[in-house]
Amino acid sequence: MYNTDIPTRAELPTSAQLIRSTLIAAGIAAALLVTVVLPAEYGIDPTGAGRALGLVQMGEIKAQLAEEAEADRLRDQARQAPAASAPEQRSSLFGRLFVQLVIGPAVAQPAAAAKSQEFSVSLKPGEGAEVKMDMRKGAKATYSWTVEGGAVNHDTHGEGAGGEVSYKKGRGVAGDEGSIVAAFDGKHGWFWRNRGSAPVTVKVTASGEFGSLTRAK
Repeated sequence: MYNTDIPTRAELPTSAQLIRSTLIAAGIAAALLVTVVLPAEYGIDPTGAGRALGLVQMGEIKAQLAEEAEADRLRDQARQAPAASAPEQRSSLFGRLFVQLVIGPAVAQPAAAAKSQEFSVSLKPGEGAEVKMDMRKGAKATYSWTVEGGAVNHDTHGEGAGGEVSYKKGRGVAGDEGSIVAAFDGKHGWFWRNRGSAPVTVKVTASGEFGSLTRAK
Protein backbone atom coordinates (compact mmCIF):
# COMPACT_ATOMS: atom_id res chain seq x y z
CA MET A 1 0.00 0.00 0.00
CA TYR A 2 1.47 3.33 -1.07
CA ASN A 3 0.93 6.56 0.88
CA THR A 4 1.39 10.00 -0.64
CA ASP A 5 4.83 11.42 0.04
CA ILE A 6 4.98 14.18 2.61
CA PRO A 7 6.05 17.41 0.85
CA THR A 8 9.47 18.71 1.71
CA ARG A 9 9.97 22.10 3.38
CA ALA A 10 11.10 23.52 0.03
CA GLU A 11 7.77 22.54 -1.57
CA LEU A 12 5.64 24.27 1.08
CA PRO A 13 4.45 27.88 0.35
CA THR A 14 6.43 30.57 2.10
CA SER A 15 4.93 33.06 4.52
CA ALA A 16 5.18 35.78 1.88
CA GLN A 17 3.24 33.63 -0.59
CA LEU A 18 0.52 32.94 1.97
CA ILE A 19 0.22 36.63 2.81
CA ARG A 20 0.05 37.54 -0.89
CA SER A 21 -2.69 34.93 -1.50
CA THR A 22 -4.65 36.18 1.50
CA LEU A 23 -4.43 39.79 0.30
CA ILE A 24 -5.53 38.81 -3.22
CA ALA A 25 -8.54 36.90 -1.83
CA ALA A 26 -9.46 39.82 0.44
CA GLY A 27 -9.21 42.23 -2.51
CA ILE A 28 -11.50 40.07 -4.65
CA ALA A 29 -14.01 39.78 -1.82
CA ALA A 30 -13.99 43.56 -1.28
CA ALA A 31 -14.45 44.18 -5.01
CA LEU A 32 -17.43 41.79 -5.12
CA LEU A 33 -18.91 43.47 -2.03
CA VAL A 34 -18.72 46.95 -3.59
CA THR A 35 -19.70 46.06 -7.17
CA VAL A 36 -22.24 43.25 -6.63
CA VAL A 37 -23.48 42.71 -3.05
CA LEU A 38 -24.12 46.34 -2.02
CA PRO A 39 -25.99 47.31 -5.24
CA ALA A 40 -28.01 44.06 -5.40
CA GLU A 41 -28.97 43.89 -1.72
CA TYR A 42 -29.14 47.52 -0.57
CA GLY A 43 -29.22 49.69 -3.73
CA ILE A 44 -25.84 51.25 -2.77
CA ASP A 45 -23.56 51.72 -5.79
CA PRO A 46 -20.38 53.68 -4.93
CA THR A 47 -18.55 52.65 -8.13
CA GLY A 48 -21.37 52.78 -10.69
CA ALA A 49 -20.68 49.20 -11.73
CA GLY A 50 -23.88 47.95 -10.09
CA ARG A 51 -26.06 50.24 -12.21
CA ALA A 52 -24.20 49.21 -15.35
CA LEU A 53 -24.85 45.55 -14.47
CA GLY A 54 -28.54 46.22 -13.68
CA LEU A 55 -28.16 45.34 -9.99
CA VAL A 56 -29.10 48.69 -8.43
CA GLN A 57 -32.80 48.39 -9.32
CA MET A 58 -32.88 44.97 -7.65
CA GLY A 59 -31.41 46.44 -4.46
CA GLU A 60 -33.80 49.42 -4.53
CA ILE A 61 -36.79 47.08 -4.86
CA LYS A 62 -35.57 45.01 -1.89
CA ALA A 63 -35.04 48.15 0.19
CA GLN A 64 -38.51 49.44 -0.79
CA LEU A 65 -40.18 46.16 0.16
CA ALA A 66 -38.33 46.13 3.49
CA GLU A 67 -39.40 49.73 4.17
CA GLU A 68 -43.04 48.99 3.35
CA ALA A 69 -43.01 45.84 5.48
CA GLU A 70 -41.65 47.87 8.41
CA ALA A 71 -44.29 50.57 7.84
CA ASP A 72 -47.03 47.90 7.83
CA ARG A 73 -45.60 46.40 11.04
CA LEU A 74 -45.60 49.78 12.78
CA ARG A 75 -49.15 50.50 11.56
CA ASP A 76 -50.39 47.13 12.87
CA GLN A 77 -48.53 47.68 16.15
CA ALA A 78 -50.13 51.12 16.55
CA ARG A 79 -53.58 49.65 15.95
CA GLN A 80 -53.03 46.98 18.60
CA ALA A 81 -51.57 49.36 21.19
CA PRO A 82 -54.90 50.65 22.58
CA ALA A 83 -55.83 47.08 23.58
CA ALA A 84 -53.07 47.12 26.22
CA SER A 85 -54.62 50.01 28.18
CA ALA A 86 -57.75 48.40 29.62
CA PRO A 87 -58.52 51.19 32.17
CA GLU A 88 -58.54 53.79 29.38
CA GLN A 89 -60.77 51.56 27.26
CA ARG A 90 -63.26 51.14 30.11
CA SER A 91 -63.25 54.89 30.68
CA SER A 92 -63.84 55.55 26.98
CA LEU A 93 -66.61 52.94 26.92
CA PHE A 94 -68.40 54.55 29.87
CA GLY A 95 -68.01 57.95 28.23
CA ARG A 96 -69.53 56.77 24.96
CA LEU A 97 -72.41 55.05 26.79
CA PHE A 98 -73.08 58.25 28.74
CA VAL A 99 -73.13 60.30 25.54
CA GLN A 100 -75.42 57.83 23.78
CA LEU A 101 -77.89 57.36 26.67
CA VAL A 102 -77.98 60.84 28.20
CA ILE A 103 -76.65 63.46 25.82
CA GLY A 104 -77.26 61.69 22.51
CA PRO A 105 -81.07 61.95 22.39
CA ALA A 106 -80.93 65.67 23.12
CA VAL A 107 -78.35 66.59 20.47
CA ALA A 108 -78.75 63.78 17.94
CA GLN A 109 -77.41 64.76 14.54
CA PRO A 110 -79.07 63.63 11.33
CA ALA A 111 -77.15 61.36 9.00
CA ALA A 112 -75.26 63.09 6.21
CA ALA A 113 -77.35 63.55 3.09
CA ALA A 114 -76.35 61.58 0.01
CA LYS A 115 -73.95 63.52 -2.19
CA SER A 116 -71.32 63.09 -4.89
CA GLN A 117 -67.88 64.69 -4.93
CA GLU A 118 -64.66 64.47 -6.93
CA PHE A 119 -61.12 65.09 -5.70
CA SER A 120 -57.65 64.81 -7.20
CA VAL A 121 -54.17 64.76 -5.67
CA SER A 122 -50.74 64.82 -7.33
CA LEU A 123 -47.91 62.73 -5.90
CA LYS A 124 -44.18 63.04 -6.57
CA PRO A 125 -42.03 59.87 -6.60
CA GLY A 126 -41.98 58.52 -3.04
CA GLU A 127 -44.72 60.91 -1.83
CA GLY A 128 -47.87 59.76 -0.02
CA ALA A 129 -51.21 61.41 0.73
CA GLU A 130 -54.53 60.68 2.45
CA VAL A 131 -58.00 61.70 1.26
CA LYS A 132 -60.79 61.10 3.76
CA MET A 133 -64.59 61.40 4.10
CA ASP A 134 -66.41 62.36 7.32
CA MET A 135 -68.89 59.51 7.90
CA ARG A 136 -71.29 58.40 10.60
CA LYS A 137 -71.40 54.77 11.73
CA GLY A 138 -73.34 52.66 9.24
CA ALA A 139 -73.19 55.28 6.47
CA LYS A 140 -72.32 53.96 3.00
CA ALA A 141 -70.32 55.54 0.18
CA THR A 142 -69.40 54.10 -3.21
CA TYR A 143 -66.17 55.18 -4.86
CA SER A 144 -63.86 54.81 -7.81
CA TRP A 145 -60.36 56.16 -8.33
CA THR A 146 -57.80 56.05 -11.11
CA VAL A 147 -54.12 56.91 -11.44
CA GLU A 148 -52.84 59.03 -14.30
CA GLY A 149 -49.17 58.45 -15.15
CA GLY A 150 -48.47 55.22 -13.27
CA ALA A 151 -49.59 53.12 -10.30
CA VAL A 152 -49.67 53.51 -6.50
CA ASN A 153 -49.75 51.52 -3.29
CA HIS A 154 -52.97 52.08 -1.35
CA ASP A 155 -54.68 51.38 1.96
CA THR A 156 -58.44 51.99 2.14
CA HIS A 157 -59.16 52.44 5.85
CA GLY A 158 -60.99 54.36 8.54
CA GLU A 159 -60.07 55.96 11.85
CA GLY A 160 -61.92 57.75 14.63
CA ALA A 161 -63.20 57.35 18.20
CA GLY A 162 -64.01 53.70 17.48
CA GLY A 163 -60.38 52.88 16.59
CA GLU A 164 -58.93 51.99 13.19
CA VAL A 165 -60.00 49.56 10.49
CA SER A 166 -58.48 48.58 7.13
CA TYR A 167 -60.99 47.82 4.39
CA LYS A 168 -58.62 47.04 1.52
CA LYS A 169 -54.92 47.22 0.55
CA GLY A 170 -52.95 46.92 -2.67
CA ARG A 171 -49.54 47.55 -4.27
CA GLY A 172 -48.80 48.78 -7.75
CA VAL A 173 -52.49 49.49 -8.47
CA ALA A 174 -53.64 51.80 -11.29
CA GLY A 175 -57.21 52.16 -9.98
CA ASP A 176 -59.93 50.69 -7.78
CA GLU A 177 -63.67 50.90 -7.12
CA GLY A 178 -66.02 49.62 -4.43
CA SER A 179 -67.94 50.80 -1.40
CA ILE A 180 -67.24 51.71 2.23
CA VAL A 181 -69.68 51.09 5.08
CA ALA A 182 -68.40 53.09 8.05
CA ALA A 183 -67.60 50.82 10.99
CA PHE A 184 -67.78 53.80 13.37
CA ASP A 185 -68.04 57.60 13.42
CA GLY A 186 -64.87 59.10 11.96
CA LYS A 187 -62.86 59.68 8.81
CA HIS A 188 -62.82 56.98 6.14
CA GLY A 189 -60.96 56.96 2.86
CA TRP A 190 -57.64 56.20 1.23
CA PHE A 191 -53.89 56.45 1.67
CA TRP A 192 -51.87 56.42 -1.56
CA ARG A 193 -48.09 56.34 -2.03
CA ASN A 194 -46.29 56.79 -5.35
CA ARG A 195 -43.46 54.25 -5.50
CA GLY A 196 -42.74 54.94 -9.17
CA SER A 197 -40.07 57.14 -10.72
CA ALA A 198 -42.45 59.73 -12.23
CA PRO A 199 -45.17 62.01 -10.79
CA VAL A 200 -48.75 60.70 -10.86
CA THR A 201 -52.22 62.13 -10.27
CA VAL A 202 -54.91 60.22 -8.41
CA LYS A 203 -58.52 61.17 -9.18
CA VAL A 204 -61.26 59.87 -6.88
CA THR A 205 -65.05 60.14 -7.12
CA ALA A 206 -67.25 59.30 -4.11
CA SER A 207 -71.04 59.16 -3.81
CA GLY A 208 -73.12 58.47 -0.72
CA GLU A 209 -73.56 59.56 2.88
CA PHE A 210 -70.57 61.61 3.93
CA GLY A 211 -69.92 65.14 5.10
CA SER A 212 -66.87 66.20 3.09
CA LEU A 213 -64.07 64.76 0.96
CA THR A 214 -60.76 66.43 1.83
CA ARG A 215 -57.02 65.77 1.90
CA ALA A 216 -55.81 64.93 5.41
CA LYS A 217 -53.15 67.19 6.87
